[in-house]
Amino acid sequence: MPNPAVLAFVVGALPDPPARVLEVGAGDGRLAAALRELGHDVVAIDPGGEAPGVRQVALRDVDEPPASFDAAVAVISLHHVEPLEPSCRRLGELVRPGGPFAIDEMDVDRLDERAVRWWLDQRTRLGHERDKEAAEIVAEMRHHLHSFARMREALSPWFHAGEPVRGPYLHRWHLAPGLLAPEERLIAAGALPATGARLVAVRRPVR
Repeated sequence: MPNPAVLAFVVGALPDPPARVLEVGAGDGRLAAALRELGHDVVAIDPGGEAPGVRQVALRDVDEPPASFDAAVAVISLHHVEPLEPSCRRLGELVRPGGPFAIDEMDVDRLDERAVRWWLDQRTRLGHERDKEAAEIVAEMRHHLHSFARMREALSPWFHAGEPVRGPYLHRWHLAPGLLAPEERLIAAGALPATGARLVAVRRPVR
């Protein structure tokens, strides 16, 4: 079962079932399976995916007719997509005008040393050793992942993307359950940044 809050966000963004949905970066296929149970026709893709019902194909190489999807979704995956701009162009070709694209992400630009130190503290409590310092992890993440701003820019020729809703993310990053509320309290107190970002972009009309 996918994260209940993530599932609720995605379901709320999608058209009523049955809708044809493209999931970008489907991973273990749990979200796709949940959406199929709700009546959606889901094409789940992931170039590194091995789960049943997930096609091993990159976004830019999806072989489907133009405007053949009613909606798309990407959960913690768009920041890995390469090459980003051509892939977003392909997504724009695949989603019909007016179709939503639900994005759930970590904004690496907001990931700072405070956030990583807190995350490392929780990992240490789980028995993991600290093999890197917070500053090193921040630098690596910002080097390897697309920022949320860059993702929005790459989507902008094809999708209208307003401001994201910011919120917690660190509790979902390989940590034990039950850390959502502590993270929310620290964000509210200004002690941690809100590293999560959710956005529903809408496919622009074809001109």
